[in-house]
Amino acid sequence: MFYVYVLKSQKDGKLYIRYTSDLKRRFSEHNKGQSLSTKNRTPLILVYYESYHSSRDARTREAKLKKFKNSYTELKKRLQHSLIGDKTIDKT
Repeated sequence: MFYVYVLKSQKDGKLYIRYTSDLKRRFSEHNKGQSLSTKNRTPLILVYYESYHSSRDARTREAKLKKFKNSYTELKKRLQHSLIGDKTIDKT
């Protein structure tokens, strides 16, 4: 399996989008400071991921989220409560 994932920095609130074949290992590496792109942004939380059978599909989805503002904006709308750290349960 391949995963497109979104991490949120608890330090600066910024999002980081990538794909990997081993989500647990990669998440651990990010939080240990072993990734140059997120080293200074730890701690990080995993706020979202999607799984794919094909690495090509995962790479394509990652690229769309990064390059097409509408895809990124729509994802942020879907995750609005996760991104602000809302712990309440919506009873509607």
